[in-house]
Amino acid sequence: MTFFRWLACKISGRGKALTLYKRGMKKATKRDHEGAIADYTATIGITDAPPELIAMVLYNRALVYVATGEDGKGTDDLEALLAMKEGLVNVKTMARQKLARMESRSNKTNA
Repeated sequence: MTFFRWLACKISGRGKALTLYKRGMKKATKRDHEGAIADYTATIGITDAPPELIAMVLYNRALVYVATGEDGKGTDDLEALLAMKEGLVNVKTMARQKLARMESRSNKTNA
């Protein structure tokens, strides 16, 4: 990849979104939950980010929310992902499965 192509990718909204997503993933791996949520939220705010990437961001942000005990926000992100017209089918399947597990856990806790 030439320098100019690399630079154009970094400057474009798509490139910025991908960079933020990857940075959020690294922060989540290091258990920097606040930093990961901030990066994921910033990614969602980029207007020309690909819908497939937004789907992944919503799913991963939901996982971080659930990991921090904010199940309501996690559920909101998973439902937003499922409401998307676009998005990856396998990500939507994972979101449905996660919602089912969260509901099952909630039912066991309330019983």
